[in-house]
Amino acid sequence: MWVLFLLVAWVAAVASAARLCHAAATAGRTHGPASTAAGADGDREGRRPAPPPRISIYEAAFLAGGPRRVADLTLLSMSRQRRLLLAHTGWATVVDPEGRDDLERSVITAIGPGGQSRVPAIRAALAAADAVRTLADRLVAAGLAVPPPAVTNIATAVRQAQYAGLLVLLTGAAALFVLPPEESSGPVAAWFALPLVLVTGCLAIAHVEIRPGSLWASPAGQRMLGRIAATPAARTGNGDRDGAGDAAAGLTAFAVRGPAALDDPALRAALSGDNSSGSGHPCQWE
Repeated sequence: MWVLFLLVAWVAAVASAARLCHAAATAGRTHGPASTAAGADGDREGRRPAPPPRISIYEAAFLAGGPRRVADLTLLSMSRQRRLLLAHTGWATVVDPEGRDDLERSVITAIGPGGQSRVPAIRAALAAADAVRTLADRLVAAGLAVPPPAVTNIATAVRQAQYAGLLVLLTGAAALFVLPPEESSGPVAAWFALPLVLVTGCLAIAHVEIRPGSLWASPAGQRMLGRIAATPAARTGNGDRDGAGDAAAGLTAFAVRGPAALDDPALRAALSGDNSSGSGHPCQWE
């Protein structure tokens, strides 16, 4: 009987590992069209390779954290300009209903005619907005971003591997439970340890390889993020300062590093999406 449980465990482990490897390989085949080819031709012919494309702060945010980071950066930028109020309870209130670009107009549309909305709802609406899709398509075409379907496949494959690991543990426990008393449990446990090692090994590799930014950014995009992160603005920028130069540096730091770049606990709470006091009144400002 325990062999049947072992068969189920192996099928789940092998299938999830194969799915995760296939998803990672598919995402890793993302290359820039013209820019990559031009750089390779330049190397072969002795010419200097083409310079890397310049990207906006919103494009850097997408490479570092996907649509969520773009939405949070837009909210933070509007908040810095006093055109939107962010509450520590996780509510956003429009002050200036005139957006200055497509992303800001998408945020205002997501908030709705009432002028107030929860930050998670704004993120979800902005992720489906044309402005973010256009930004993502531009980065994918430049070879800097992983296509969104590939990102979804990786996330799904990781979840399946986690479920497979849990299934291996459950089937192993069931096998030991139905094992006749006269049989030793050591060899049975060893057999179930093999698929468990396979699944946990794949998850460990995925955890190491899928670093911050690497889920959305292609290898070329990761190199560009590394160059941006090495700039003084990204290293020392503080999103809580008031000067124009400091504010720009703070936005750059937030685009690359996320909430870790914020010193203001109220802003971090507003953008955390996990506010314990989020059920409070949206006008409870700090």
